[in-house]
Amino acid sequence: MANLKPRRKRSWGGVTPYLFIFPWIFGFLVFTLGPLLFSLIISFFDWPIVGKVRFIGLGNYVDMFTKDPLFWKSFGVTIKFAALFVPLNIAVALGLAILLNQKIRGSAIFRTAFYLPSVISGVALAMIWSWVYSGDYGILNYFLSIFGVQGPNWLNDKQWSLVAMVVASLWGQGSMMLIFLAGLKGIPKDLYESASIDGAGKLRQFFSVTIPMLSPTIIFNLITSIIAAFQQLTLALLLTGGGPMKSTYFYAMYMYENAFKFFKMGYSAANAWFMFLIVLSLTFLVFKSSEAWVFYEGEMKQKSQKKVKSGGRRRSA
Repeated sequence: MANLKPRRKRSWGGVTPYLFIFPWIFGFLVFTLGPLLFSLIISFFDWPIVGKVRFIGLGNYVDMFTKDPLFWKSFGVTIKFAALFVPLNIAVALGLAILLNQKIRGSAIFRTAFYLPSVISGVALAMIWSWVYSGDYGILNYFLSIFGVQGPNWLNDKQWSLVAMVVASLWGQGSMMLIFLAGLKGIPKDLYESASIDGAGKLRQFFSVTIPMLSPTIIFNLITSIIAAFQQLTLALLLTGGGPMKSTYFYAMYMYENAFKFFKMGYSAANAWFMFLIVLSLTFLVFKSSEAWVFYEGEMKQKSQKKVKSGGRRRSA
C-alpha cells in the first residue's frame, strides 16, 4: 500500500496583502493608467464624439504646431502666467509660513484663517473675485478710490486681466503654506543659535540657515506650482472666458474647448500629451538643477564622513 503524502494546507498569508491593496490597484488601472493610455491612442486618430473614427497618425500634432494659431497663443499666455504665478506663489506661501511660525497669541486662529480659502470651491472663489474685480462696484477699485486712484476694469482690460488672474490664483495656497510651516518646524534651533553666536543677523540667518534647510520643501512646492500653473482653468473659465482678446486664454482652456466645445477628442488628447511633455521637461530641469541648490542633511553627512575618511587615509599614507 502506497504511502499517502499529507496534503499541504493552503496558505493565505501571501495573498492577504494583495487583497488589501487590490481596490487601489483596480482604481489605478481603470481610472488612471487606462485613461492615460487610451488618450495616447486616440491622439493619433480623428476622434469626434459623434461620427466616424479615422486614423491620421501624427496629423493632430502636425496641425497643432503648424495650422492652429490658438495653440501658440494659449501656450504663450500660460508661460507668462507661470512666470508670474510660480515665484509669487512660493514667496507668498513662505512669507505667510514664516509669520505663522512666530510665537504669538492666537496663531492657531490665523493659521485656520489663511488655510480656509484653499478649501473653497473654484466656483465660489470665482464669484468672490468677480465682485472684488468689478469695474462698477468692485471692492478693490473702491479701496483705491479712497487714496484718489482710479482703478482699471480689471477683468476687461487686456493689460491687467492676466495680473488679476495671478492675484486671484494666489488666494488659495493654504496647503503650500502649511507645507512650508511644517518644514520650518523641522529646522533645528541649534543652527540659529550657532549662527547668532557667530554674529549673523536675521537676514543672514534666513539666507544661510532657513533657505538651505527648506530647500527640499522648496523644490517640492516649486514642482507643484509649475503643475498648477499649467492646469489653470476654473478661474479663467468663470471670470473672463479667456478674454479680453484672448489675454487669459490658458492652454488648459484651449484643450478643454477642443474636447467639449468642438468635440475633437483626438486633437484634445494630442494637446494634453504636449502639455504632459512640457511639464515633464520642466520637472526634469528642476530636479537636474537641484544638485546645485538643494540641501539634504543625510547626503551632507555622508559627504563629510567621506572627506574625513579620505583625509585620514592621506595622513596615514
